[in-house]
Amino acid sequence: MNLPTSAKDRLIFALDVSNRNEAEKYVRLLSDTVGCFKVGLELFIKEGPDIIKIVKENCSASIFLDLKLYDIPATVRSALISAATHGVRFITIHASGGKSILQTAAEVKSLGLEVLAVTVLTSFSESELEDQGYKKNLSLGKLVLNRASEAEKFGCAGVVCSGEEVVSIKRKCSPDFKIVVPGIRPMWAEVRKDDQSRIITPKGAIVNGADFIVVGRPIRDAKEPDVAARKIVDEIESAIIY
Repeated sequence: MNLPTSAKDRLIFALDVSNRNEAEKYVRLLSDTVGCFKVGLELFIKEGPDIIKIVKENCSASIFLDLKLYDIPATVRSALISAATHGVRFITIHASGGKSILQTAAEVKSLGLEVLAVTVLTSFSESELEDQGYKKNLSLGKLVLNRASEAEKFGCAGVVCSGEEVVSIKRKCSPDFKIVVPGIRPMWAEVRKDDQSRIITPKGAIVNGADFIVVGRPIRDAKEPDVAARKIVDEIESAIIY
């Protein structure tokens, strides 16, 4: 299932910027260092599908459309089919939507679209579970593992989870079931007003078994983003067991 073969391929840069000019700047700057560019809600809502064309015109990297779809199955299915026409590699849906939403992933597999299920947002902490109505004896790790297992069962290509849950998912799911880890914080990076709760270093994520890591602010906010990206690729390389 097209697992990454190099350190560069494992690095996904989050284009969490507000307009196409900023996005194009980072794509050009990082095209030789980053294997995939993630287009999220802010940029996609501002620029629309044209932003995908802009990324493609400036690099050969793959594209991750991170829209975290959550709706009735018919709507999610139609949205996935539409996304496939743009030639993106990855797209996200919410695992919390259950079987009926997860099953839509299998229906678009033939279109070349790899659907990733978002298990639990990395900004979410263990202490918030009860506030959200979950049972007191349900741990965050168990919830993520259950959702990952369901995602694989019903046809998703992989999941998005924090670095804390990678090991348990790798043990339970098949080797080609992809794990994408956001919330990456290198030891040398300073992220102000950080809203991430479950974080991990690039090396820690790869050692735990992550197939891809998503990095945004530690690269984007660095004085030299291309240098920061290369440092992360080197850190990934140091953790890979060939």
